Amino acid sequence: MIAAACLVSFVALATFTPAERLAMLTTWGVVPTILLGPAWAAGDVLAARPATLLTSLLLHADWLHLFGNLLFLLIFGFAAERALGSRRFLLLFVACGACANLAGAWALSGAAAPIVGASGAVSAIVGAWLALFPRAHLGLVLPLGLYLEFVRVPASLLIGFWALLQVIFSLIDPAFGAVAWSVHLAGFALGALFALLSRPALARRQRT
Repeated sequence: MIAAACLVSFVALATFTPAERLAMLTTWGVVPTILLGPAWAAGDVLAARPATLLTSLLLHADWLHLFGNLLFLLIFGFAAERALGSRRFLLLFVACGACANLAGAWALSGAAAPIVGASGAVSAIVGAWLALFPRAHLGLVLPLGLYLEFVRVPASLLIGFWALLQVIFSLIDPAFGAVAWSVHLAGFALGALFALLSRPALARRQRT
């Protein structure tokens, strides 16, 4: 359902002209200078557009952005949803994704460009998956000369390397490469925390 919603919204955006598409992304994406702007001090909450913390989750700037998120969602989402249950999984995606976007807006508080995409929510799923399956392995296909070798690597090693890259790029520049790295980091940490806090409820569900 999540993947379908992201795909449908992307296809719909593709029917607009580039100028119209940018206007849509700016309207429904998280714009830090608007979300954290003077509207709160003036008491005009709607002008700050807090709902964009949610609507931005379904918007993607290009095919590569969408494909990357859907690929990670496919790899980690099914197992995480089976472990958490559909309702808790949806809560993970929505709540952690929105909070990750808020963290990204805070890190990029002076930016007028919109933050869009499900990257924070998908990073939360990755964090939750690692917390739920800390001893799991992931398969990699490595080129060895003329041959391809399939190897199994501890997931914690691969995901840890991915998280390290997010930290490095965010330290270089929070918007390095036009990517909100802080959104990824916040989502990952929130997802892991969400899964750890859910463990007692999951254990009770398994006993019943």
